[in-house]
Amino acid sequence: MRFLILAKIPTEDGNKMVQDPNFLRKLEEYIIKVRAEATYFFEADGNRVASFIVDIESTDRIPVLLEPLFSGMGAHVELHPVMSFDDLKKGIPQAVVEANSYRY
Repeated sequence: MRFLILAKIPTEDGNKMVQDPNFLRKLEEYIIKVRAEATYFFEADGNRVASFIVDIESTDRIPVLLEPLFSGMGAHVELHPVMSFDDLKKGIPQAVVEANSYRY
């Protein structure tokens, strides 16, 4: 199942992180390790945010994916299931049928 991982990095932790000469190499190693399909970086609420789209086949992979962000970046981490437009096209017709079956 595809998930969005958001790592919100507090400013102080982020400042220390980017001053590390190995920062980009470590980040790239993480991206490769988690086999991120896409990675984006942006600002939110004054914090640096790294986002990763990953496929998680089994829930026992969640600690492996998240712990480096908690302990290595001091990040506040969120994990959200996501779907592509193709997934949405498959799911909406079934959702409509299901919703209609519960009408009284």
